[in-house]
Amino acid sequence: MNKSYSIETDFINSRLDRWFKKKVSLVPQSLIEKNIRKGNIKVNNKKKKSSYKLKEKDIILINNIDFKPTKYKIKKEHYKPSRKEINYSSTIFIENNENFAVINKPAGIAVQSGTKSRRNIIDTLRESKEFEGFDPFTVHRIDKETTGILIVAKNRKYAQLFTSLFRIRKIYKTYLGIVIGELDKKKGILIDDLYHYEEDRKVITKAITHFTVLDSNNNYSLLKLNPETGRKHQLRKQLLLHGNPILGDSKYRLTLNKSKSKNTLMLHAHKIKFTINNIKFNFTADLSINFKKVLNEKYLKNY
Repeated sequence: MNKSYSIETDFINSRLDRWFKKKVSLVPQSLIEKNIRKGNIKVNNKKKKSSYKLKEKDIILINNIDFKPTKYKIKKEHYKPSRKEINYSSTIFIENNENFAVINKPAGIAVQSGTKSRRNIIDTLRESKEFEGFDPFTVHRIDKETTGILIVAKNRKYAQLFTSLFRIRKIYKTYLGIVIGELDKKKGILIDDLYHYEEDRKVITKAITHFTVLDSNNNYSLLKLNPETGRKHQLRKQLLLHGNPILGDSKYRLTLNKSKSKNTLMLHAHKIKFTINNIKFNFTADLSINFKKVLNEKYLKNY
């Protein structure tokens, strides 16, 4: 197999190995590394590392590859949403343009397909009329039971841009959460070391969250939460550590009642703001009917 490829706009700044898996064949990483060392995969007729970031006008040359392009391809089956789910997805858009969409994610649906649940937002959006002619790209996630703002890129360029903005903390998020109990202060910063395990290795990361108490009584508080860092389940873990777990969190704290409702986590991604090309974007996601209902039930003001 002797072939040359010009880099498409969508793949500018993509890694060489990721481009190969996407455009040529989904092969094991070791096989790509082996063929790069042998000089069978070159960029502009020069050897490059697998981590090389592709540039505009790059030409990738593939020579004497010792496997068939389709040999290692894995068929990835997407979740097939119902017509009702597709129609409903059109009602949750906050912003929709040629580069990205912002949606108000409902509770009870994951962002991406996983081992426990195949039903997910990304595959549903893929079938929607708003994404006709586009592929949805995940740039961040919110938990399955969390409601609110989710950004979905429509091309690789903006997916990489949003990923970079999140990494350098230039995207600012505001959450609303109903927690159990009252906090000692009306405003402050939560700073904690959170840990998780990667196989047998314990990994510790610092989590920083700014909070403001919007309303409270003897039993419950409504908080505005601004995470400075983006750790997995950060808000849920931190609030539990400080003695004020989020109402309805069955993962990090058992629910107080035996409600049959699955959508009881009282955490909502309310606002998000960022700047692209000197243009400021600011989006707000309305509270769900269920969130408003719980505010009334717990005698907290509607925000």
